[in-house]
Amino acid sequence: MIDSSYDPVIDALGRLSAAPPRDLVGLVYSDWVRMPGPVGDLYVAFTHNGVSYIRTAESANGDDSAFAEAFRGKFGRPLRRVEQPPAGLRPALQRRTGARNVPVDLNNVTAFERAVLETTRRIPHGQTRPYSWVAREIGRPRAVRAVGTALGNNPVPVLIPCHRVVRADGELGGYVFGRDLKETLLRVEGANLDEMRDLARENVFYLGSDVTGIVCFPSCAHARRITEPHRRGFRSIKAATHAGYRPCKHCRPAMAVSA
Repeated sequence: MIDSSYDPVIDALGRLSAAPPRDLVGLVYSDWVRMPGPVGDLYVAFTHNGVSYIRTAESANGDDSAFAEAFRGKFGRPLRRVEQPPAGLRPALQRRTGARNVPVDLNNVTAFERAVLETTRRIPHGQTRPYSWVAREIGRPRAVRAVGTALGNNPVPVLIPCHRVVRADGELGGYVFGRDLKETLLRVEGANLDEMRDLARENVFYLGSDVTGIVCFPSCAHARRITEPHRRGFRSIKAATHAGYRPCKHCRPAMAVSA
Protein backbone atom coordinates (compact mmCIF):
# COMPACT_ATOMS: atom_id res chain seq x y z
CA MET A 1 0.00 0.00 0.00
CA ILE A 2 1.31 3.43 -0.91
CA ASP A 3 2.07 5.69 2.07
CA SER A 4 -0.03 8.82 1.41
CA SER A 5 2.14 10.79 3.82
CA TYR A 6 5.27 10.22 1.71
CA ASP A 7 6.67 13.44 0.29
CA PRO A 8 9.67 13.06 -2.06
CA VAL A 9 10.87 16.58 -1.28
CA ILE A 10 11.02 15.90 2.46
CA ASP A 11 12.64 12.53 1.79
CA ALA A 12 15.35 14.19 -0.30
CA LEU A 13 15.96 16.84 2.33
CA GLY A 14 16.16 14.17 5.00
CA ARG A 15 19.00 12.43 3.19
CA LEU A 16 21.20 15.52 3.29
CA SER A 17 24.29 15.13 5.48
CA ALA A 18 23.34 18.22 7.48
CA ALA A 19 20.01 19.75 8.43
CA PRO A 20 18.85 22.06 5.62
CA PRO A 21 19.01 25.77 6.38
CA ARG A 22 15.69 27.39 7.07
CA ASP A 23 15.78 29.49 3.90
CA LEU A 24 16.17 26.32 1.80
CA VAL A 25 12.95 24.95 3.25
CA GLY A 26 11.40 28.32 2.46
CA LEU A 27 12.41 27.86 -1.17
CA VAL A 28 10.45 24.61 -1.28
CA TYR A 29 7.38 25.59 0.71
CA SER A 30 5.09 28.57 1.02
CA ASP A 31 3.55 29.31 4.39
CA TRP A 32 -0.17 29.64 5.07
CA VAL A 33 -2.52 30.65 7.85
CA ARG A 34 -6.25 30.81 8.41
CA MET A 35 -7.23 34.15 9.87
CA PRO A 36 -10.20 36.50 10.28
CA GLY A 37 -10.96 38.84 7.38
CA PRO A 38 -13.42 41.71 7.06
CA VAL A 39 -16.33 39.38 6.21
CA GLY A 40 -15.29 35.92 7.41
CA ASP A 41 -12.20 33.76 7.64
CA LEU A 42 -9.52 33.82 4.96
CA TYR A 43 -6.89 31.34 3.85
CA VAL A 44 -3.67 33.29 3.25
CA ALA A 45 -0.50 31.92 1.64
CA PHE A 46 2.73 33.89 1.64
CA THR A 47 6.43 33.76 0.86
CA HIS A 48 9.39 35.85 1.97
CA ASN A 49 8.38 38.27 -0.82
CA GLY A 50 4.88 38.85 0.55
CA VAL A 51 1.32 37.55 0.42
CA SER A 52 0.85 35.44 -2.70
CA TYR A 53 -2.62 33.87 -2.50
CA ILE A 54 -5.87 34.59 -0.65
CA ARG A 55 -9.13 32.70 -0.70
CA THR A 56 -12.15 32.91 1.55
CA ALA A 57 -12.70 29.88 3.78
CA GLU A 58 -16.23 29.72 2.39
CA SER A 59 -14.99 29.43 -1.20
CA ALA A 60 -12.91 26.41 -0.13
CA ASN A 61 -15.79 24.99 1.95
CA GLY A 62 -13.58 25.38 5.00
CA ASP A 63 -11.36 22.57 3.70
CA ASP A 64 -7.67 23.15 4.41
CA SER A 65 -6.57 20.47 1.96
CA ALA A 66 -8.72 21.94 -0.83
CA PHE A 67 -7.00 25.29 -0.36
CA ALA A 68 -3.58 23.61 -0.35
CA GLU A 69 -4.38 21.71 -3.54
CA ALA A 70 -5.66 24.85 -5.27
CA PHE A 71 -2.46 26.67 -4.30
CA ARG A 72 -0.23 23.85 -5.47
CA GLY A 73 -2.10 23.62 -8.77
CA LYS A 74 -1.62 27.34 -9.36
CA PHE A 75 1.90 27.86 -8.06
CA GLY A 76 3.47 24.39 -8.16
CA ARG A 77 4.58 24.54 -4.53
CA PRO A 78 3.45 22.76 -1.37
CA LEU A 79 2.22 24.62 1.70
CA ARG A 80 3.14 24.37 5.36
CA ARG A 81 0.88 25.78 8.04
CA VAL A 82 2.31 28.38 10.42
CA GLU A 83 0.90 30.14 13.45
CA GLN A 84 1.34 33.78 12.55
CA PRO A 85 0.41 35.80 9.43
CA PRO A 86 2.87 38.24 7.87
CA ALA A 87 3.55 41.36 9.90
CA GLY A 88 0.87 44.00 9.48
CA LEU A 89 -1.62 41.79 7.65
CA ARG A 90 -4.06 41.28 10.52
CA PRO A 91 -4.57 45.00 11.25
CA ALA A 92 -4.60 45.79 7.53
CA LEU A 93 -7.56 43.46 6.97
CA GLN A 94 -9.46 44.76 9.97
CA ARG A 95 -8.81 48.49 9.70
CA ARG A 96 -9.21 51.14 7.05
CA THR A 97 -5.53 51.89 6.58
CA GLY A 98 -2.31 50.00 6.07
CA ALA A 99 -3.35 47.43 3.45
CA ARG A 100 -1.20 49.10 0.79
CA ASN A 101 1.85 48.69 3.04
CA VAL A 102 1.59 44.90 3.26
CA PRO A 103 4.00 43.35 0.72
CA VAL A 104 2.46 41.13 -1.95
CA ASP A 105 4.18 38.53 -4.09
CA LEU A 106 3.01 39.01 -7.69
CA ASN A 107 5.76 37.00 -9.34
CA ASN A 108 3.23 34.69 -11.00
CA VAL A 109 1.26 37.37 -12.87
CA THR A 110 1.93 39.01 -16.23
CA ALA A 111 3.21 42.56 -16.61
CA PHE A 112 -0.27 43.68 -17.70
CA GLU A 113 -1.91 41.99 -14.71
CA ARG A 114 0.63 43.54 -12.37
CA ALA A 115 -0.14 47.02 -13.71
CA VAL A 116 -3.87 46.42 -13.26
CA LEU A 117 -3.44 45.10 -9.71
CA GLU A 118 -1.04 47.81 -8.60
CA THR A 119 -3.40 50.49 -9.93
CA THR A 120 -6.40 48.86 -8.26
CA ARG A 121 -4.52 48.87 -4.98
CA ARG A 122 -4.56 52.67 -5.03
CA ILE A 123 -8.37 52.86 -4.81
CA PRO A 124 -9.16 54.17 -1.31
CA HIS A 125 -11.13 52.28 1.30
CA GLY A 126 -14.89 52.70 0.81
CA GLN A 127 -14.59 54.11 -2.72
CA THR A 128 -15.11 52.61 -6.17
CA ARG A 129 -13.78 53.18 -9.66
CA PRO A 130 -15.04 51.87 -13.02
CA TYR A 131 -13.10 49.28 -15.01
CA SER A 132 -12.47 51.98 -17.59
CA TRP A 133 -10.69 54.08 -14.97
CA VAL A 134 -8.21 51.29 -14.35
CA ALA A 135 -7.67 50.86 -18.09
CA ARG A 136 -6.98 54.57 -18.53
CA GLU A 137 -4.70 54.76 -15.51
CA ILE A 138 -2.43 52.03 -16.89
CA GLY A 139 -2.33 53.69 -20.30
CA ARG A 140 -4.50 51.07 -22.03
CA PRO A 141 -7.90 52.81 -22.41
CA ARG A 142 -9.27 50.24 -24.85
CA ALA A 143 -8.38 47.27 -22.65
CA VAL A 144 -11.45 47.47 -20.40
CA ARG A 145 -12.41 43.83 -20.94
CA ALA A 146 -8.83 42.68 -20.35
CA VAL A 147 -8.82 44.66 -17.10
CA GLY A 148 -11.86 42.69 -15.97
CA THR A 149 -10.11 39.43 -16.81
CA ALA A 150 -6.99 40.48 -14.92
CA LEU A 151 -9.04 41.38 -11.86
CA GLY A 152 -10.80 38.02 -12.08
CA ASN A 153 -7.33 36.42 -11.84
CA ASN A 154 -6.29 38.54 -8.85
CA PRO A 155 -4.36 36.11 -6.60
CA VAL A 156 -4.75 38.27 -3.48
CA PRO A 157 -8.31 39.63 -3.43
CA VAL A 158 -9.37 41.68 -0.40
CA LEU A 159 -5.76 42.79 0.11
CA ILE A 160 -5.66 44.09 -3.46
CA PRO A 161 -9.24 45.41 -3.49
CA CYS A 162 -10.63 44.33 -6.85
CA HIS A 163 -14.08 44.50 -5.20
CA ARG A 164 -13.76 48.29 -5.49
CA VAL A 165 -13.80 48.16 -9.30
CA VAL A 166 -17.33 48.40 -10.70
CA ARG A 167 -19.14 48.92 -13.97
CA ALA A 168 -19.53 52.40 -15.42
CA ASP A 169 -23.34 52.06 -15.43
CA GLY A 170 -23.49 51.86 -11.64
CA GLU A 171 -23.79 48.07 -11.40
CA LEU A 172 -21.23 46.18 -9.37
CA GLY A 173 -20.02 43.71 -11.98
CA GLY A 174 -18.40 40.36 -11.30
CA TYR A 175 -16.16 39.22 -8.47
CA VAL A 176 -14.05 36.14 -7.83
CA PHE A 177 -16.13 35.27 -4.74
CA GLY A 178 -19.48 36.32 -6.19
CA ARG A 179 -21.44 39.54 -6.48
CA ASP A 180 -23.05 39.21 -3.03
CA LEU A 181 -19.71 39.14 -1.24
CA LYS A 182 -18.51 42.06 -3.38
CA GLU A 183 -21.47 44.11 -2.19
CA THR A 184 -20.95 43.01 1.40
CA LEU A 185 -17.30 44.05 1.34
CA LEU A 186 -18.17 47.47 -0.06
CA ARG A 187 -20.91 48.01 2.51
CA VAL A 188 -18.59 46.99 5.34
CA GLU A 189 -16.19 49.65 4.06
CA GLY A 190 -18.96 52.25 4.06
CA ALA A 191 -19.28 52.70 0.29
CA ASN A 192 -22.37 54.72 -0.68
CA LEU A 193 -23.80 52.02 -2.96
CA ASP A 194 -27.45 52.99 -2.61
CA GLU A 195 -26.75 56.61 -3.46
CA MET A 196 -24.65 55.64 -6.48
CA ARG A 197 -27.42 53.37 -7.76
CA ASP A 198 -30.00 56.13 -7.33
CA LEU A 199 -27.77 58.55 -9.23
CA ALA A 200 -27.11 56.00 -11.99
CA ARG A 201 -30.87 55.59 -12.53
CA GLU A 202 -30.92 59.33 -13.24
CA ASN A 203 -27.91 59.00 -15.60
CA VAL A 204 -25.66 60.79 -13.12
CA PHE A 205 -22.18 59.28 -12.91
CA TYR A 206 -20.21 62.29 -11.69
CA LEU A 207 -20.86 64.90 -9.01
CA GLY A 208 -19.59 68.46 -9.00
CA SER A 209 -19.55 71.21 -6.40
CA ASP A 210 -20.63 74.66 -7.57
CA VAL A 211 -18.53 76.08 -4.72
CA THR A 212 -15.19 74.52 -5.67
CA GLY A 213 -15.90 73.91 -9.36
CA ILE A 214 -14.52 70.37 -8.99
CA VAL A 215 -16.18 67.21 -10.32
CA CYS A 216 -15.65 63.75 -8.81
CA PHE A 217 -16.82 60.17 -8.88
CA PRO A 218 -19.81 59.91 -6.51
CA SER A 219 -17.88 57.60 -4.16
CA CYS A 220 -14.99 60.04 -3.76
CA ALA A 221 -14.58 61.38 -0.24
CA HIS A 222 -14.69 64.93 -1.63
CA ALA A 223 -17.95 64.31 -3.51
CA ARG A 224 -19.57 62.91 -0.37
CA ARG A 225 -18.90 66.19 1.42
CA ILE A 226 -20.82 68.29 -1.12
CA THR A 227 -24.01 69.58 0.48
CA GLU A 228 -27.23 69.14 -1.45
CA PRO A 229 -27.75 72.81 -2.45
CA HIS A 230 -24.30 72.89 -4.06
CA ARG A 231 -24.34 69.48 -5.75
CA ARG A 232 -24.45 69.24 -9.54
CA GLY A 233 -24.79 65.94 -11.36
CA PHE A 234 -23.31 65.07 -14.76
CA ARG A 235 -23.60 62.15 -17.13
CA SER A 236 -20.06 62.56 -18.46
CA ILE A 237 -16.83 64.37 -17.74
CA LYS A 238 -17.21 66.13 -21.08
CA ALA A 239 -20.50 67.64 -19.91
CA ALA A 240 -18.91 68.67 -16.63
CA THR A 241 -15.93 70.37 -18.25
CA HIS A 242 -18.21 72.18 -20.72
CA ALA A 243 -20.07 73.49 -17.68
CA GLY A 244 -16.80 74.87 -16.29
CA TYR A 245 -15.87 72.13 -13.81
CA ARG A 246 -12.43 70.63 -13.48
CA PRO A 247 -11.73 66.99 -12.58
CA CYS A 248 -10.79 66.07 -9.03
CA LYS A 249 -7.07 65.45 -8.61
CA HIS A 250 -7.74 62.73 -6.03
CA CYS A 251 -10.21 60.41 -7.76
CA ARG A 252 -9.06 61.46 -11.27
CA PRO A 253 -12.37 61.05 -13.12
CA ALA A 254 -10.92 62.58 -16.27
CA MET A 255 -9.13 59.30 -16.82
CA ALA A 256 -12.41 57.36 -17.12
CA VAL A 257 -14.38 56.72 -20.27
CA SER A 258 -17.66 58.65 -20.21
CA ALA A 259 -20.56 56.51 -19.07
